[in-house]
Amino acid sequence: MEAYYAGWLSILPPIIAIVLALVTKEVLTSLMCGILTGTLIYTVGVGLNPIVGTVETAFNVMVDKADLNILIFCCLLGALVFVVSAAGGSSAYGRWATTKIRNKKLALLSTSALGAIIFIDDYFNCLTVGTVMKPVTDKYKISRAKLAYIIDSTAAPVCIIAPVSSWAAAVGSNLQSTGHFESDFAAFISTIPFNLYAILSLVMVLTLCLKDLDFGPMEERELRAARGDLGAVELNAEQKLTISDRGTVLDMLVPIVALIIFSVLGMLYNGGFWGEDPAFHSVGAAFGNCTAAPALAWGCFGALVVAMIMFVPRKLMSFKGFMDSVQEGMKSMLPACAILMLAWTISGVCRDLLLTADFVKDVVAGSTIPGALLPALIFAIAAFLSFSTGTAWGTFGILIPIVVPVAEAVAPELMVVSLAATLSGSVFGDHCSPISDTTILSSTGAGCNHLEHVSTQMPYAGLVAGCCFVGYLVAGFTAANVWLTLGSALLLLVGVIVVLHRRCMAKEARTIGKRETV
Repeated sequence: MEAYYAGWLSILPPIIAIVLALVTKEVLTSLMCGILTGTLIYTVGVGLNPIVGTVETAFNVMVDKADLNILIFCCLLGALVFVVSAAGGSSAYGRWATTKIRNKKLALLSTSALGAIIFIDDYFNCLTVGTVMKPVTDKYKISRAKLAYIIDSTAAPVCIIAPVSSWAAAVGSNLQSTGHFESDFAAFISTIPFNLYAILSLVMVLTLCLKDLDFGPMEERELRAARGDLGAVELNAEQKLTISDRGTVLDMLVPIVALIIFSVLGMLYNGGFWGEDPAFHSVGAAFGNCTAAPALAWGCFGALVVAMIMFVPRKLMSFKGFMDSVQEGMKSMLPACAILMLAWTISGVCRDLLLTADFVKDVVAGSTIPGALLPALIFAIAAFLSFSTGTAWGTFGILIPIVVPVAEAVAPELMVVSLAATLSGSVFGDHCSPISDTTILSSTGAGCNHLEHVSTQMPYAGLVAGCCFVGYLVAGFTAANVWLTLGSALLLLVGVIVVLHRRCMAKEARTIGKRETV
């Protein structure tokens, strides 16, 4: 379909979807309204029938933008989780883990550590960490919203600073396409110290795990969790689940390890590690050339086969029971798959039909930007675009070719920090956008209501982003001094966390005092 430059109207669809989602608490309808608004703008702009064309265009984009490998992976992972639970593996792991992880702090730190370890791909991270850690965090009355926040904050923020990850490969390919860098890998490595959002997100997670410094909606959610209301959204299929009492910890761990091993092997395979081109015969090169989504689907299928071999011969369940569990597990992932489909569609409408990125580019090109303000402005633009479209990859794919010539012309000494600001802002928008696939998968993996995850995470992500903005201002005025940039942002973050937590504690104390007086 031919694109149509819609100007400021191009940002209307995501704004409508986001506002409706936050007001109505109903994601699917809100996304569909945003999509139809975008396709109506498009059909009127190109002169199509405003009724038939609006609906036809919406479904054409939906079919075109659907990533079937990710949908298959989600369904197979839902099946794997359900099968492992039915075999008694999850409950056995939960009983074992609670004997080793003896307090809430260790449970939070273990969740964060697992999220950091699984750095190869954010989709893989989101669903695997939630599956493994839910029994432990539930035991210590950690809210599902807090679990979803930790999962989300150790997914994309870790992947964007991990040299061997699907994200590093995507960034490298975009850097290479500019023709400006001799080594895209070296350029990516140079951005890591200035990738403030990723670094500060991990610092904030670690701070909240070590110290009870929650504030805002998350503190309220944690107080309710302490009283037994974890805010869990249980899968409908679990109502039909009959759990074997003969499951062991290995029934949980072996399929998960198999999932990891098969997924890594799949990435190496489609990255060309065993292919004919010797350029990809190293692990780093193969990971850089791989496509993660099909490898994850292959890995999940392999893990299901391992689970069947483990469970059926030992009569933890019959073959029919195993296949019934697979079917029910797939059904449980239908809401997440529907949200993903609609999120991809609205992103495609904005990016490919209404040319939202071109509008942003024109706004930037039409303004006079002082060199010292360049990193902070780039961060803000990337954050807005990523939040509106729900995709970090699409955002830095759009902005990197724009940022390189702009930085070269305005402030060459700020080239690296400007690229880092692009990546940082893209991750921030992706991290907290209600229509982001990683946000959706994080809430799904944690078993948390999606909009509750968004609303409780937003103040934390917003605080980190504000500190990043200040850090990039410092970078601009200090000629990208890494120590002053990182130091100022970190000190501001820790200081604000402490102040906000104390204010929330004082407010809670006043509320309790009023109740006791009454």
